[in-house]
Amino acid sequence: MNDKDNRVAAVTGAASGIGRALALELAGRGVGLAVADINERGVEETAALARQQGVTATATVLDVSERAAVIDWAEGVMTEFGAVDLLFNNAGVAQSGSVAGNGFDDYEWVMGINFWGVVNGTKAFLPLMREAGRGHIVNIASIFGVFAQPGMSTYNASKFAVRGFTESLRQELDILGGAISATCVIPGGIRTGIAHSARMSPSLAEIHGGPVDTDQIRDDFLNRLARTTPEQAVRTILSGVERNARRVLVGADAKLLDLMQRLMPSAYQRLVTAAMRREAARARRARQAPG
Repeated sequence: MNDKDNRVAAVTGAASGIGRALALELAGRGVGLAVADINERGVEETAALARQQGVTATATVLDVSERAAVIDWAEGVMTEFGAVDLLFNNAGVAQSGSVAGNGFDDYEWVMGINFWGVVNGTKAFLPLMREAGRGHIVNIASIFGVFAQPGMSTYNASKFAVRGFTESLRQELDILGGAISATCVIPGGIRTGIAHSARMSPSLAEIHGGPVDTDQIRDDFLNRLARTTPEQAVRTILSGVERNARRVLVGADAKLLDLMQRLMPSAYQRLVTAAMRREAARARRARQAPG
């Protein structure tokens, strides 16, 4: 869809990170906004910043895992704006821990937001888009929905699910004629707050060869792996939406890991496992060293 057609966008997870950057970029293009997040202060700030650019922006406190609340939000957005041209299912959380050490509640929490939040948003807005005869659904997955990692089974499971759901949705929409479309976004490391808000289980010690400094893990992610800013990510995402792309890879790291998985569909796992074993061995030697 061209910018001139994108009159209204709904964005979840809009209090910070990619969600806020999306909202502000769209506001700069004259797009009306319905932003939502569980963080009341953050989402209100996003809406206020958007209004400074001269657009209408509503803010809603929303837990995307609550299906009835998402449906109510969608209906309210349609009442307020009359139509929604773009839906960004962006809200997400992260959790790390071993499969043996994670609780069932860890999987339920991550899947409830990362996967069911996407399903809830899509199912709430899709009938309204079909009634209006236009719309584009943009679901945010992750490179960890392509490339699995030890200690990330909750997050991997949720993002693999988002990718499969969105790609199936896109094919169905294509069959129906393309008036409504869908794009799956696959970011690599983005400099957002998700690492610092991630839940980390003590069971990570099983994988890392002993107790881990969770603050150090978070800092390492931001300093070494998260190379792309939210603003850079948004430019890539919106360019992909304008092209009606099926998949949008965001960041050089996402492109590299996607290529590795394509070239070595299962062998990449042995490389990751070997690297983690070496890291665990170094950690054990460091703890055993005198002094």
